[in-house]
Amino acid sequence: MGCAVLLWGWFLLGCSWGPGTPGIGAAALLTGTYVLDDAGGLGRQFDGIGAISGGGATSRLLVNYQEPYRSQILDYLFKPNFGASLHILKVEIGGDGQSTDGTEPSHMHYENDENYFRGYEWWLMKEAKKRNPKIKLIGLPWTFPAWIGKGENWPYDYPDVTAYYVVSWILGAKQYHNLDIDYVGIWNERAFNSKYIKVLRQSLDRLGLRNIGIIAADGDWSISKEMVVDPYLNNAVELLRYTLDKHGLQQVRIIASDRLWEPISVVLLLDSELHGVVDVIGVHYPGTKTVPNALLTQKKLWSSEDYSTFNDEVGAGCWARILNQNYVNGNMTSTIAWNLVASYYEELPFGRCALMTAQEPWSGHYKVEAPIWITAHTTQFTQPGWSYLQVDGHLEGGGSFVALTDGLGNLTIIIETMTHNHSQCIRPPLPRFNVTPQRATFYLKGSFCKVETLQVWHSRLGFESGNSSLFHQLHPVKVQKGSFSLDLNVDEVYTLTTLKTGQKCHCQEPPPPQPFPSNYKDDFNIRNPPFSEAPNFADQTGVFEYFINTSDPGDHVFTLRQVVVQRPITWASDADQTISVIGNFQWVNITVTCDIYIEKPRDGGVFIAGRVDNGGIYVRRTKGVFFWVFADGTYQVTGDLAGEEILMKGLSGVRDNAWHTLTLNIQGTSASGLLNGYPLWENVTISKPTNGWAAIGTRSFEFAQFDNFHVEAS
Repeated sequence: MGCAVLLWGWFLLGCSWGPGTPGIGAAALLTGTYVLDDAGGLGRQFDGIGAISGGGATSRLLVNYQEPYRSQILDYLFKPNFGASLHILKVEIGGDGQSTDGTEPSHMHYENDENYFRGYEWWLMKEAKKRNPKIKLIGLPWTFPAWIGKGENWPYDYPDVTAYYVVSWILGAKQYHNLDIDYVGIWNERAFNSKYIKVLRQSLDRLGLRNIGIIAADGDWSISKEMVVDPYLNNAVELLRYTLDKHGLQQVRIIASDRLWEPISVVLLLDSELHGVVDVIGVHYPGTKTVPNALLTQKKLWSSEDYSTFNDEVGAGCWARILNQNYVNGNMTSTIAWNLVASYYEELPFGRCALMTAQEPWSGHYKVEAPIWITAHTTQFTQPGWSYLQVDGHLEGGGSFVALTDGLGNLTIIIETMTHNHSQCIRPPLPRFNVTPQRATFYLKGSFCKVETLQVWHSRLGFESGNSSLFHQLHPVKVQKGSFSLDLNVDEVYTLTTLKTGQKCHCQEPPPPQPFPSNYKDDFNIRNPPFSEAPNFADQTGVFEYFINTSDPGDHVFTLRQVVVQRPITWASDADQTISVIGNFQWVNITVTCDIYIEKPRDGGVFIAGRVDNGGIYVRRTKGVFFWVFADGTYQVTGDLAGEEILMKGLSGVRDNAWHTLTLNIQGTSASGLLNGYPLWENVTISKPTNGWAAIGTRSFEFAQFDNFHVEAS
């Protein structure tokens, strides 16, 4: 009774029943028993937990944070035994196109252009490696520059070209940043091409990059069908292969033919070409389930993008559930969250769908959200290379557990009891299930039979009470006669481990939140910028980079330039115009002033805008008040980015290759515009939108420059 009394008393002290279940006693609990034993072998190897920076400029605002806050955020994400302690960082290989919440610049805008200092992903990978040298790095394209498709919106027609582009990114990471990329993907959530995958593998191997694994296809499970020549034949061959290997006959090749099925005119080998070049089958939002063909391949199975859910307590519940059940239900040995940190304007699509929030570099405010500590329950007590134990993993009263070992005697058990309504991810729909309070008894056998004590870490998500308890260390559990019992309530996470290294670290409280400054200026006068993009501008179509204008010896040497001149191979519906937004989405009354320089003769054009109401994957439908000037000497005022809702138009006298100053003033329901300080149009009635960001942009994919940006708003 000593162990049971101790545990029950400890449980009441540390994890008392919530107000919805008063007076429940031990006798009323549903009970289940579970055996943890490694004597009969181990399960799949654990490959780690990670998160994605990219898939839409999701870390855009992070780089603008001042110290010490930026380093604190990075510590919470990557530093071992501190916060999330991530094992994997997956980044977008920028392709100049819209990839959810913005565009990320390519290292090769054009075929003869290479620059491995654009964007911030290089910096982020280095910061992650600085904190955890063992972190695994993955690169994946969402979009591609137009030159790869040679006029087509498709990256596979010239597989050698696409492979050259991706391999160049890998080589640039090493040459310029001393970063070793561990895995590379194909094309995010788009069709895969077997020929391209093989060419990519050949290109990597030819350059001595055989250690870089290929993840395919970052979408659904369909690639597994192509990797399995015949699922029935493959299954039989696998059994024979296992038997031969068990008896030390690895050198024996298998040639399969079976008259009972159908004549085989071509010899089928287990390792088809595609099977041989894909290292990991990566799937997105699998709902914790896999498919038979994927299992038949015997490849690593990963949920290579998952979560994507608002980072409140329901998001934490979603994350807790899938971190366990992706393996319990689907044999997936890695789960990677989209996205790493919500460092983009919250009103963009999927605002705050991240492990933590850091979207105010101007104030320094950030928030360590609940998913960070849910992550810590796994990442601080396991490492890639550990192995799962062969257990079912389903709890009798609902919920799940996984058990992992390093093979050296250490054991970690992670338990979750998330209820249906408190653990719904944004996708896919979650079938109904029930979770009830329960007692779980674990029997430790095999090499774990001598374990005497387990450290305990606990989280409780308090949805109704609003009083969550996140990642707290409780009294250790004493293992007596090889077993221990634990009373589990709903919506809880436990980690029980032989490791004593876990920590819940706290940095000094960040500054309080503040809105974007209502009076904001940027003259872009920076000779050696640390990043290619100006602070707080969020490109939604096109890429706006710092530029040294050597042709102008006067006031416009340092400018911001839109540099994408061909529509990229798209992933989302990029607008036909380029646009970069900035500021506070709640702005109503606003004055925007900016110097502009049209580089494209005849039909070139630029705009400044206010009350811009959309971006990300919805950028084509963006509304606002847009003040355009064109190289042919005309102007327009439109209510939309597409230029279809014309509110005013006329002659301006603006010409290309000359600097002009535009001013847009919106007050209440009226707007007016100035050119070079003189009124050009006025008294245009504005009914909607009623609020939104400021913005700059161009009429098409064209070169254009901007300088001396200034916004005053309320």
